[in-house]
Amino acid sequence: MTDRPLTLMAVHAHPDDEATGTGGVLARYAAEGIRTVLVTCTDGGCGDGPGGVKPGDPGHDPAEVVRMRRQELEASREVLNISHLETLDYADSGMMGWPSNEAPGAFWQTPVEEGAARLAELMRQYRPDVVVTYDENGFYGHPDHIQAHRITMAALEIAGPPVPKVYWTTVPRSGMQRFGEILRELGEDIPEPDSEEGTAMAEIGSPDDEITTWVDTTAYSGQKYDSLAAHASQGENIFFLKMGKEKFAELMGVETFLRVRDTTGAALPENDLFAGLR
Repeated sequence: MTDRPLTLMAVHAHPDDEATGTGGVLARYAAEGIRTVLVTCTDGGCGDGPGGVKPGDPGHDPAEVVRMRRQELEASREVLNISHLETLDYADSGMMGWPSNEAPGAFWQTPVEEGAARLAELMRQYRPDVVVTYDENGFYGHPDHIQAHRITMAALEIAGPPVPKVYWTTVPRSGMQRFGEILRELGEDIPEPDSEEGTAMAEIGSPDDEITTWVDTTAYSGQKYDSLAAHASQGENIFFLKMGKEKFAELMGVETFLRVRDTTGAALPENDLFAGLR
């Protein structure tokens, strides 16, 4: 038997992504004594600046945004009790179609093999038992999320011994519907999507019966909310904060995943990323 601690590695694109999809499991497993490793791939420089100033607008200083978002990431790490934070510090590529997609040094422009080699080295260092990242579409088509998926899956192939369990984050489509209902209850003005947008939105997440893993993180929903709140500079874009902690716990008390690799034979559906490992 080894005395190496069970380890969860979450690979995310930007500061604040760790809170949205995996804040609950990071807090829960840290509380259970599991070592948690967060890898953040980009510097977040295409986020909002102080006062909500947008990228490309007068007064948006990417270097200042990077500095601010790193501080927020550190604060979120403390809230979630994340054991280790690793930052690859690629330049934020911005949303799909933005000119920043083509900028030298942008994560989207980075050869997959380069990013994968750096991530594989971290996998060798930490030897995770569970790795979590995004699906092939980066959940909703963001270039940096897609690239995080690509380098993670490539790194898994070259890092050494197989990681026992690999997951992609997802949400149940029933939950997406409830999210929209709650925002409307709170008075948010959500325009009706056109047919193309409606089709795209309908494909976000996974059908409930295809989700393999449902992890109850209700007891940690307060930490998850606070970790999101730590990213205050991006608050305009974090709709979850507008619903308050009680509604947030109702909607966000379970985190869901697609299990894409497994060497343990743990039965599905499962309610623990570490099923079969302890």
